[in-house]
Amino acid sequence: MRVAGRLAADVLDMIGDYVKPGISTGELDRICHEYITKVQSAVPAPLNYRGFPKSICTSVNHVVCHGIPGDKTLKSGDAVNIDITVIKDGFHGDTSRMFFVGKANIQARRLSDIAFESMWLGIEELGPGKRLGDVGAAVQKNVEKNRFSVVREYCGHGIGEVFHEEPQVLHYGKRNTGLELREGMILTVEPMVNAGKANVRLLPDGWTVVTKDHSLSAQWEHTCLVTNDGFEVLTLGADS
Repeated sequence: MRVAGRLAADVLDMIGDYVKPGISTGELDRICHEYITKVQSAVPAPLNYRGFPKSICTSVNHVVCHGIPGDKTLKSGDAVNIDITVIKDGFHGDTSRMFFVGKANIQARRLSDIAFESMWLGIEELGPGKRLGDVGAAVQKNVEKNRFSVVREYCGHGIGEVFHEEPQVLHYGKRNTGLELREGMILTVEPMVNAGKANVRLLPDGWTVVTKDHSLSAQWEHTCLVTNDGFEVLTLGADS
């Protein structure tokens, strides 16, 4: 899991230089696919997962998650979440990061900063004997304090030899509730934060999730191990 996590982070470190005005999300997907398969000798987990057609997810501006790379050309001011999951020797590493195209939109930058900060506040709640509600409560409190909203329909998850497994990691909740964490558990913390209301809708492609009010959305994600005295983040990269 440490190897898979490091490889996923390496993909995000690599792709940042390519996120510039004029590039298409499909081209970003192609570059990542080549890097994962040829340089890392790994497998892009999203490709053909439950029918998903690409190797990465690219969620631009008001897209909350699961954006399908394609012909869309990025322009200055766009914010894009790139979500990477690699499989190496049967184990999954899952992480995502926000990137800004050209000159960053001020609201998008602030939204991304709060999503990043909230993710880390959630991660810092991990440890044996803590509860999943502690993670969700920490994220929700920080997001709502900053007058943004937490998406409810999509959440973090357990991960290992299976891409998505129990437990579900909600990014809202109450302290001292939910599953008690144990040493050795591995899960993702990945809050999706909207500038407007929390409501989302699924597009007809069956994958792309957008904000219902067309407001901006931001997300950061790490895969984390519960250790005997706290946590270890398995997907740390240069900018995360």
